[in-house]
Amino acid sequence: MAEIQVPDMVVARLPLYLRALSHMEREGTAVTSSHELATHLGLSPAQIRKDLSYFGRFGKQGTGYDVANLRARLTKILNVDRTWAMALVGAGALGLALVHYGGFQERGFYIACVFDSDPEKIGRDVAGYTVLPSDTIAEEIPHRGISIGVIAVPAEAAQAVALQLVEAGIKAILNYAPISLAVPSGVRVQQIDPVVYLQQMTFYLGSGSASQA
Repeated sequence: MAEIQVPDMVVARLPLYLRALSHMEREGTAVTSSHELATHLGLSPAQIRKDLSYFGRFGKQGTGYDVANLRARLTKILNVDRTWAMALVGAGALGLALVHYGGFQERGFYIACVFDSDPEKIGRDVAGYTVLPSDTIAEEIPHRGISIGVIAVPAEAAQAVALQLVEAGIKAILNYAPISLAVPSGVRVQQIDPVVYLQQMTFYLGSGSASQA
């Protein structure tokens, strides 16, 4: 039997469901429904039911979803029932902010090491991490068993860093540099560029939202 291919947009929504369920569980909610989840997330109940149907049966008609059970199953589906080590490249202002961000650890991720190519930063202590030289990426990443890389370098350096990470065995990259990366097939890249989302929002704040003659 052929394996069902899950659309990327469905996978993209699963962490939103997991976040909402985790919040509900903390608030003491035992049972929820697709309608309640839809209200939290601004989606349709039908969309939520369709997304979850890719992974099996979760709720019962007229009863709803057991919050703890659904949260646990989505945690397993997303492979965050374990802790993932990440390599951060870039010890500048953005890199420092990421090192100090507490949200990674509570959701199954942690920064294992920090790299930079600036001689003035190499060897410095950054929130308990000793900044390592970027030219040791090929040795350190396989040694530490890391498969996720985080890029927080200027745009002009990001592509070269991405290739270094891929050659070292990285299979997934979270890219904060404002540039699209070219990587081999099989390597997942998630782009995080706040300006792109700001530009999408400003479309609706100005004349761009009106019909053009």
